[in-house]
Amino acid sequence: MRAAVLGQPVSHSRSPAIHNAGYAAAGLRDWTYTAIECGTADLPGFVAGLSSEWAGLSLTMPLKEVALSVAAMVDPFAAAIGAANTLVRRAYGWHAYNTDAPGMVRALLEAGVSRTPRLAVLGGGGTARAALAAAASLSADVTLYTRRLSAFEELQPVAAALDVELSHAPWDSLSSCTSFPVVISTVPKGAADSLAVADWSGRPVVFDAIYEPWPTPLAAAASAAGCAIVSGLDLLLWQAVDQFELFTGTAAPVAAMRAALCSV
Repeated sequence: MRAAVLGQPVSHSRSPAIHNAGYAAAGLRDWTYTAIECGTADLPGFVAGLSSEWAGLSLTMPLKEVALSVAAMVDPFAAAIGAANTLVRRAYGWHAYNTDAPGMVRALLEAGVSRTPRLAVLGGGGTARAALAAAASLSADVTLYTRRLSAFEELQPVAAALDVELSHAPWDSLSSCTSFPVVISTVPKGAADSLAVADWSGRPVVFDAIYEPWPTPLAAAASAAGCAIVSGLDLLLWQAVDQFELFTGTAAPVAAMRAALCSV
């Protein structure tokens, strides 16, 4: 059986190491997982041409939105988020899922978060959509920090679909995010570096979606203040664990997958 991660670019992906280590540990000797370059215009044709030996696909940028259009069925969670990072072959065709959101929840649970009344999300892109879904699972209201009000407005329908109370905070008030019990940064490298000099004495749980380079100035400052830190690598692991189980129907060997991730 075959599976792969698709994206553009995708050669840097750690997913093959994680999944193949899982297959080996689970005794799935006839399973292989590779990385394949694929753009948005190429995805429909690529998926349509796959033979029956293909069990599943992981999807990274820029394919997470177009993935919904090639699926015969879309998981309600992925539909609400408006993005899918997983396609699984079923008898009726390809089924689209989003494992980023549950992966984020599992990473936060591992860091000690159970339920929280409110959390801060930095940024308004694709990972912020997954953060809203994670907030729904944690029964949390969200304050969204963005440079553009339009980014907040674009996420309002997502929050409504997930039944999440969403409010906006301007980017120039970013330092106030440290007062929240949980802070989730979804912004690119360097965008949240100003938080390196913020007051982290309240010790929130801090999730920074970046994992290279690591630690970020944000993560380093929060860690030095005693905050529990969750990295993009934690998210990468847990979303892969869910994908592994969807593809194979087998319990994921988490320890082996984590070891492979850390050794790349």
